[in-house]
Amino acid sequence: MENPLLLFPQLNISASKDKSYYKVMKSTIKEEPHKASKPGAKQKRNRLSLLLQKPEFHGGDHLAKPENSTKAANSVSPEEAVKWGESFDKLLSEKAGLDAFTKFLKTEFSEENIEFWIACEDYKKSKTAHELLPKAKTIYETFIQKDAPKEVNLDFQTKEVTSQNIGQPIITTFDRAQNTVYRLMEQDSYPRFLRSDPYLNLVKGRNPSRPTLRRRSRSFTVNDFKGVRPDFTVW
Repeated sequence: MENPLLLFPQLNISASKDKSYYKVMKSTIKEEPHKASKPGAKQKRNRLSLLLQKPEFHGGDHLAKPENSTKAANSVSPEEAVKWGESFDKLLSEKAGLDAFTKFLKTEFSEENIEFWIACEDYKKSKTAHELLPKAKTIYETFIQKDAPKEVNLDFQTKEVTSQNIGQPIITTFDRAQNTVYRLMEQDSYPRFLRSDPYLNLVKGRNPSRPTLRRRSRSFTVNDFKGVRPDFTVW
């Protein structure tokens, strides 16, 4: 005779081991510790959030971070923004102006022009001849050579002269190409920037990140119906 399994001692209820509900309870008891050992979905999301907050997962290039330029633009006074309209040189001499113009060029898919201009400015700050060659090679391969990833629009003669000087670069190697791109931005992109909504909002002192508040429509009140007699003829 099989030994009965005492299910509920207080009720004196027992069952044989070959019963189906015994098997179900046995499998359930085995699964419960396994389920408890697995971390929940919420716990996994918290771990991933903490991992993404580490500094190594974020770049340091300020041009690649739109939020930085947005923050700089929000702190610009209308008076300062008006000065950007005085000249293209004045715009580029201000960090906030340079960031705002770079952000505008990205909307036109022509940010390679300002990136080339910035690279040339950095190149001219080189203090030794040993710094010139690697920088010159990087600028040439990135912006000037045929099918470069960020090739700028240069005339044939300017591109040819610049290519010939890459082997033995000097401080003025990219001056001609830089001046060409500068004039292109000054005559083409700069006037459109001054007519753009982000710039006009800065001049008017508006915060582009804040939506314009809509006025609520006027609601009828009891006073609006004083003196109005109902017309029962419509019934």
